[in-house]
Amino acid sequence: MVGRFAPSPSGRIHLGNILCCLLAWLSVRQQGGEVVLRIEDLDSARCPRRYADQMEEDLWWLGLDWDQGPVVGGPEESYYQSERTELYQAALEKLEEKGLVYPCFCTRAELHAASAPHREDGQVVYAGTCRHLTAAEIAKKAKRRAPALRLRVPGETWGFTDGHMGPYSEDLARDCGDFLLRRSDGMFAYQLAVVVDDAAMGVTEVVRGADLLDSTPRQLYLYHLLGLTPPKFIHFPLLLAPDGRRLSKRDADAGLEVLRDRLTAAEVLGRLAYLAGFNSSAEPKTGAQLLADFDWEKVPREDIRIPEGLF
Repeated sequence: MVGRFAPSPSGRIHLGNILCCLLAWLSVRQQGGEVVLRIEDLDSARCPRRYADQMEEDLWWLGLDWDQGPVVGGPEESYYQSERTELYQAALEKLEEKGLVYPCFCTRAELHAASAPHREDGQVVYAGTCRHLTAAEIAKKAKRRAPALRLRVPGETWGFTDGHMGPYSEDLARDCGDFLLRRSDGMFAYQLAVVVDDAAMGVTEVVRGADLLDSTPRQLYLYHLLGLTPPKFIHFPLLLAPDGRRLSKRDADAGLEVLRDRLTAAEVLGRLAYLAGFNSSAEPKTGAQLLADFDWEKVPREDIRIPEGLF
């Protein structure tokens, strides 16, 4: 059994990131499995290595260790996505050989235009604007703009049973449309990279926030096309600020930089476990001390708002 924590180091980790790591760590350790730490730094401009180094140090401070990854090593040559692009390119070429990849010249403004299809949650559904371009049209557009690359998706429903949230499915064509595999600047997209990496690293369980629940059908389709075995997925509710906002790295008061100045690691973990339903009070506890009481059935399925003053 192999689980993982795969943060994107675009700033100091906040309470939401820590809760994700804690739940993933507890789920793996309770099953006697291995934890992989992978640094998702594909966007190297937003994710300089100093942020990754600080994140790794923060996780050590919290006592949430890992068996494969930066510092400790492992069978993979690198655990930084920025150093694994050859693997993503090889996967992309497999999909191209199947005739499923095409260039897209749409600008961000065109994608987000008011006339573009939108889901109920506001996300844009790609309209297939560039799907049927001729070779001549592609050559003409390529002289003015480097294209992104998209995957053709079928009008099929892909679903799964989440380990915490239950059944979930989407019609790929209707609910997300042809999705990106590589951006116009050459950066590989999250959906492709995460599938390639989880498969290569032998990950059998993925624990992550419910904001990524709707990514799973797309990833399952990629696992199918690439002939890879998907892991078990477990999504948990998001941690919200006291005023109901989603936490982000811009919330300095929820960042570890501030928290480490006034709380111990056990106090941070104990209070998060209390919010997540498996610590009977907000008393300090280490990750090891929380193992006995951890149970996915105790974790809420609705978003969790942090009470004012808890942290």
